Amino acid sequence: MKKLISMLINIYCAKCTGIQAEPVTVEVDISNGIGIHLVGLADVAVKESLLRIMTALQALGFRIPGRKIVINLAPADVRKNGSGYDLPIAVGIIAASEQRNVPRLDRFIIMGELGLDGSVRPVPGAISIAEFAGKAGYDGCILPFESAMEASELPDVNIYGVRTLSDVLKILEDGAEPESLLIGGCGSPDVERPCQKPDYMDFADIVGQGQAKRGLEIAAAGGHNVIMVGPPGSGKTSLARALVGIMPPMRKEEAILTSKIYSVAGLGGKGAGLIRQRPFRAPHYSASMAAVIGGGNGENIIPGEVSLAENGVLFLDEFALMPKSITEALRGPIEDRKVVISRLRSKVEFPASFMLVAAANPCPCGYYGVGNRCICSPAQRQSYLAKLSGPIMDRIDIQLYMNQITPGELVHRRKEESSAEVASRVIAAREVQKQRFAGTGIFVNAEMNQEMIEEYCHLDSRCRDFMEKLSNTLGLSARAFSRILKISRTIADIGYSSGTYGQTGKITPEILSEAASYRFLDKFIR
Repeated sequence: MKKLISMLINIYCAKCTGIQAEPVTVEVDISNGIGIHLVGLADVAVKESLLRIMTALQALGFRIPGRKIVINLAPADVRKNGSGYDLPIAVGIIAASEQRNVPRLDRFIIMGELGLDGSVRPVPGAISIAEFAGKAGYDGCILPFESAMEASELPDVNIYGVRTLSDVLKILEDGAEPESLLIGGCGSPDVERPCQKPDYMDFADIVGQGQAKRGLEIAAAGGHNVIMVGPPGSGKTSLARALVGIMPPMRKEEAILTSKIYSVAGLGGKGAGLIRQRPFRAPHYSASMAAVIGGGNGENIIPGEVSLAENGVLFLDEFALMPKSITEALRGPIEDRKVVISRLRSKVEFPASFMLVAAANPCPCGYYGVGNRCICSPAQRQSYLAKLSGPIMDRIDIQLYMNQITPGELVHRRKEESSAEVASRVIAAREVQKQRFAGTGIFVNAEMNQEMIEEYCHLDSRCRDFMEKLSNTLGLSARAFSRILKISRTIADIGYSSGTYGQTGKITPEILSEAASYRFLDKFIR
């Protein structure tokens, strides 16, 4: 009777659920028999990997064992998708068939897609996977070179970037320390990282619109949401694009979180290291619910625009023309700073802390307030902006009306304040807020809850009388009332840091009056 021979090998990898990585173990068993069997709830991309892997192994001179090969992806009750399991399966077959000695196999997380020639291609979610490897106590993480570059700035984990299957085996062999493959972590050599050039407009290049620029400065300083209403050509899109240029640089924690989202969405790898420039996302007003909020089929749920704008700006042009279902769906992410996508068998949470910048025309034809060019009736004008519900408008702190630029302003153009000058005031105001909210988990005035508003937006008797009259006149809701107080707190912070309102940082009736001037749409929308 023929003796049965069996060899079981475990290779460790991971899968991403949302932006968090979860452990997956690839078990490879080779025993007497015939056939190759892949089990463990693998999707089509994983099942197709077998032919890719066998071809790649033969291209590199490895033999295909003529016995029964069983490959299990554990845990078996969780669906696995994507092509990132190619590399661990290939290494498992080599190790189980004893074609190479790889004693360090259990000390690394391994992920990557294989080409037919044995080359290794990038996979999504590299930053989350590398972060998981560090927290789980592995010696390092082996990733395709492009994916490793994404995660190269993560602390406390050694990240190896490989280009071929042969590179992986060099790392796993006994006594091998290929420093040339070490991309990030302790003892890694310096990697030249190209500078990320800013692609935003400068405030100095935008003619006029002083009040709108002031409103955007307040928005950037306090993290407030903005809507700009004005005729075509008044500069709404230009100002929205310039907003990123006056926002403070991202902190390391923000850069890691934003980069994780882009990595999971498969949009990373466009530059070495973390994303340092605040994102600016501008989907078309006809974008679907899944594109804006996020979605997908089954386990393959990817982030939408609200998450891709994390720590940056989500610009929605033609806001009044967007489907009502989508504008109303924004209420949750704006309030909760996250979005939860539920499917029959899965529930995924993505971060969604962004600044909403919306733009709309004042009427259907777009020219209300520009001489006699408007052809809309009063009823049409009223119903146009009334498409935006009270609850969504309550969540937009600052409302700006923009007049059309006159020929005189274009001809006799004066020198405008640059984005760098505005940004210096914004950064100073943010520093005031950083000290104020230290240890609370929030960073800007827009995120204050009601308890914080009562503590940090104290009103004296003059201010209370002013707000009572204002509320009676405009019919402010409780949420709109709170928004005015938050804006006032930000204006006072800017004044405190720049000396505009003295050095007290106290909210005054003058500050409240300016804050209330940014709520002109409340009388149109209920």
